Amino acid sequence: MREPGQHLGAKVRALRRQRNLTQVQLADRLGISASYLTLIEHNRRPLPALLLIKLADLFQLDLKSLSTENHARVVADLMEVFGDPLFEAHDVTNAEVRDLASSSPTAARAVLALYQAYRGAREASDTLAATLSDGDLDGVDSSHLPTEEVSDLVQRHMNHFPELEAGSEALWREARLDPDYLYTSLVRFLGQLGVTVRIVHTAEAGGAVRRYDPEAKVLSLSELLRRGSRNFQLAYQIGLLTQADVLDRFVADPHLTSDSSRALARVALANYFAAAVLMPYGPFLEQARAERYDLDLLGHRFRTSFEQVCHRLTTLRRPGAEGVPFHLVRVDIAGNISKRFSASGLRFARFSGACPRWNLFEAFTTPGLVRTQLSQMPDGATYFWIARTVNREGGGFHAPRSVLAIAMGCEASRARELVYADGVNLEAREAVVPVGLTCRLCERMDCEQRAFPPLQHPLKVNADVRGVSFYAPVQGR
Repeated sequence: MREPGQHLGAKVRALRRQRNLTQVQLADRLGISASYLTLIEHNRRPLPALLLIKLADLFQLDLKSLSTENHARVVADLMEVFGDPLFEAHDVTNAEVRDLASSSPTAARAVLALYQAYRGAREASDTLAATLSDGDLDGVDSSHLPTEEVSDLVQRHMNHFPELEAGSEALWREARLDPDYLYTSLVRFLGQLGVTVRIVHTAEAGGAVRRYDPEAKVLSLSELLRRGSRNFQLAYQIGLLTQADVLDRFVADPHLTSDSSRALARVALANYFAAAVLMPYGPFLEQARAERYDLDLLGHRFRTSFEQVCHRLTTLRRPGAEGVPFHLVRVDIAGNISKRFSASGLRFARFSGACPRWNLFEAFTTPGLVRTQLSQMPDGATYFWIARTVNREGGGFHAPRSVLAIAMGCEASRARELVYADGVNLEAREAVVPVGLTCRLCERMDCEQRAFPPLQHPLKVNADVRGVSFYAPVQGR
């Protein structure tokens, strides 16, 4: 067990060097031999309490600065710093971190200060980058998270991939898929590819809803999947097997900078293919127009979920056969955005939280019901929103339940094409809800739900006056 004062040798050496003293000079002042001081400085002997007091008196030190707790805190902070992915390629070990804190405490604190400055600069950069949906500002580097890079890939292609649309249509022709018996048709086609499909019990699935064994060519689907979800997973696997060349070309995009980004992009594109199989472009667009984009009705007709229908509607960008340009966003109850896309012109903040005035968050108060909203952005653009909660498929009684909210919308000028705009006075100014991207980027100072001051205005606090929010200015005396 390490004795008290055992780790203080490096601090003693640093103090001596700061005072430009030799070991002989310091040893003489402490009343010990130079050889004994050498052992202390190299942590081969502990620093006795009497010498610690003498040292503190000699250098006018606060003993708290030499405490074990202070050293442990520095070590813990350094551990957190070097745990940042920024240092992943350098393979810094825990032992090296402890050595840095012990042998060079001043340098260790400098590293902490430098890292804190880096984090502050990075957060400021991210806030500025969030001004644009794609985070592209001159001199500002956008995030390299895999999810962000894949989201950018989808946005650059306007969520429309003609090669995958063509592949899904070819599958319908070659496999002679029967829309009334789609599950059987897809299983039969996988059989032609040498793949066996099994439905497995929850315990055997081990938490996976789909598992493919490429060596045995066995696709296992969980019993928890409903019919539409089973069809989707079958079509997804067919996409991976038959569209490999197309997927390879897209994931070779130079903007995908990591293996994780490329793997995630492959999954996203295979999901796109699966949706195109379940909701073929021509028939789906025809029915969407005929039913005025009734999401629930389209879901029943094509045996797909509410979320799948919403996603598919955002992909209808074929030249000469385009649907309503929609934007789409998905959040959890904490406000974390897990999916976003915009063909309507609406921009989403990349890193900050979303505006609480969006009906997206009101949807959590009325689970399963569609909420509508006419909203106006700070730039004057007006959009019509549809929002509803969706439940993740769970297992038995003890399985956790997760609830997400999906919102999609379009420019207000296209709202009359949607069944959800029936009865809504799109011209009434009082019906328009002023919203923003996020508090840090919204200049509306009269918002009672503002959580942070806007980036463009300095924070001004008057202890004697309170507005509708802490950050709202008040006119008058």
